[in-house]
Amino acid sequence: MDRIPPHPTALNTPAPNPSAETAPGTEAAPVPEAAPVSVVVIGYDDAAHVADAVRSALAQGPVVREVIAVDDCSTDGSDAVLAELAERDARVRVIRRASNSGGCGTPRNDGIDAASAPYVMFLDSDDVLPPGAAAALLAAAERHGAQVASGLCVRRELPSGREVPWQPELYAKARLVARPELRTRLVHDTLCVNKLYRTDFLREHGIRFPEGRFVYEDFVFTARVLAAGPRIALVPDTVYVWHVRRAAAKLSISLDRSGIANWRARMEAHRQSVEILRDASGPGGKRLARAARAKFIDHGLRMYARELTARGEEYRREWWALTRAYLETFDAADLDAAPAPGRVIARVVLASEQPRDLTRLKQVAARPARLAPPYPRAADGTPVWADDLPQVTLEHLLVRPMRLLPLAVEGELRPRAGGSRLTLRLRELYGRVAAAGPATVDVELVDRHSGRPGLRRTAAFRTERPGETWTAEVLLDLGALAGGVWDLRLRLRFDDGTAREATAHAVAGPGLLRRTVVANGWRGVLLVQPYATQAGNLSVRLAPGVRGVAGVAKRRLTRLARSLQGSLGGASGR
Repeated sequence: MDRIPPHPTALNTPAPNPSAETAPGTEAAPVPEAAPVSVVVIGYDDAAHVADAVRSALAQGPVVREVIAVDDCSTDGSDAVLAELAERDARVRVIRRASNSGGCGTPRNDGIDAASAPYVMFLDSDDVLPPGAAAALLAAAERHGAQVASGLCVRRELPSGREVPWQPELYAKARLVARPELRTRLVHDTLCVNKLYRTDFLREHGIRFPEGRFVYEDFVFTARVLAAGPRIALVPDTVYVWHVRRAAAKLSISLDRSGIANWRARMEAHRQSVEILRDASGPGGKRLARAARAKFIDHGLRMYARELTARGEEYRREWWALTRAYLETFDAADLDAAPAPGRVIARVVLASEQPRDLTRLKQVAARPARLAPPYPRAADGTPVWADDLPQVTLEHLLVRPMRLLPLAVEGELRPRAGGSRLTLRLRELYGRVAAAGPATVDVELVDRHSGRPGLRRTAAFRTERPGETWTAEVLLDLGALAGGVWDLRLRLRFDDGTAREATAHAVAGPGLLRRTVVANGWRGVLLVQPYATQAGNLSVRLAPGVRGVAGVAKRRLTRLARSLQGSLGGASGR
C-alpha cells in the first residue's frame, strides 16, 4: 500500500489502451476460466516486493481466475520480475503502461477494464493477501447476494512485524448491511483493498478511481461505492496485510505528511467524498456525508493536530488557515456529530485566526485524549477552553462518564539500580476527579512489538494538593524485561467504582528522558531510555547486557559521524 511517489515528470500522462499493452502468460498451466475472482495488483518501481504480492494473490487458490499485474511504467526491472511470474503461471496477466500515471487510481482503473471475472479485488505491490482472503470474501458475497464484501485489514509495521487492526469495530462479527446508511460507520473504512466487488456493479455505476496524480484516491472511490447503495457483507476474517515501512528510503504518498501539500490533498479528497455522498439519492446520502465529516474531525484532524508541534512555523500557519477555511464549510450538526476530542480541536481552530495552544491541542488529540491545565470557567461557571476563548465551551466534561473523560496524568521515570521509580501525577478536571475519589492505578508495560504485557504493578494514589493533584509511585524491575520498546498503559480506579484507561504524558526536565546505564543483576548492565512518543506518551527503550549497550552506543556514534561528515561536506561546498 505504501507506494513510492512517481517522478514529477511522469505526472498527468494519458493512459494507454490496456489491451494493447497486455503481455499474456504462457500456457504452462490451465487458466481456471470458471474461477470467479480477478485480483488487480498495481506497482511502480517496486521490484523488491511485487513478486511477493503476486504470489500471495496466486496462493488464494482456485477461486482466482487471473492476477492482473499493472506495472505503472517502472524503471527498476519490475517488468522483468512480472514477466517471469507470467511465464510460470498462466493466470498472471501483465499490463505495462506506456507512461507513468502519477498515482494509484489510473492503474487500478486499467485493472477494472481488463478484469474478466465476476468479482474483482485490489492489491498494492508492497502488501500481501493472507491465505484464504479471497475465498472468505467470495463466500460472504455469494451467500448474501452482496455487491461488496469487506473484511479486516491489519497494518503490519516493518521490520518489527507489529500488527494493528484497521477499523476493528466494523469487523467484530459477520453481518449483512442491506444499505450503507444503515451502518454509517462504513465511512470510516476508506480503504479499497480489503474488499471484493462485483465487477458488473462497478461498471454499471461507472465507479472508478480518480485519474492521474491524486493522493487519497481511496477516499473518493469508496464514497462512489457507498453512494451507489450496494448490499455489503462484512466478515471478521483478516483479508489484507498493509505493510508500513516508515524506514524506507522514500516514504509512501500517504505516510509522507511532512509537507503541507499532503494535508491539502487529504482535505480535497475528503471534500469530494462528502459531495459524492451528499448528492446520492435519498436521505441516506446526507447521513453518510455527515458521518464522513464527523470521521474527518475525529481521525484526520486529530492525527495532523498531534504533529503540529513538530512542524515549522510556516507549515503551522498555513495548516491552520487551510483547516479553518475547510471547517467553516461544516455546519453545527457536523461538529456535534463528532466525538468530543476532535470537536474541541475544531472549535479552537475556528475560534482563533492564528495557531495557538499547540501543545495542549496535541494532548487532546492523543488517544486516549488528555486535557492539560489550566481549567478556566466563564463568568457563569461554564468550563471553557481559555479565558480569551469563552466561546469554546467544555460543558460536556461535567456530564460525560468518567471512563470517557480526558484525564491528565503526568509520568516521570527515573532509572535506578534495584528498581526504577515511576511517579504518576493525576490532575483535577473541573471537580470530577475529586468527586470520584482517586483510589489506585494499575500500571502495565506492554511490548510494542507483540502487544503482550511484561510487567504489572498497582499503586495507591495519595493527595498531593487537595482538590488539585494526586500522586502514585511504583518501583519497576526493568531488568526483568526483554530489550526493545515498552509502552506504559494505565487503568485509573476511583472510590465511586468507576475506572478509566489512560496513558501518561512524558514529563521533560533535569535528569528525565535521557539514556541511563544502570547495574542489573540479571544481565550485568541495562541501558534505559524513557522517551516521549509522537503523541507525548511516556514509553521506554531497553537494551540489556554489555552487548546491547555497546550496540546502542555504536549506532549513536555512527549517526554522529554521518551528521558531522554531512556538516563538513556542506561547509566545503559553500
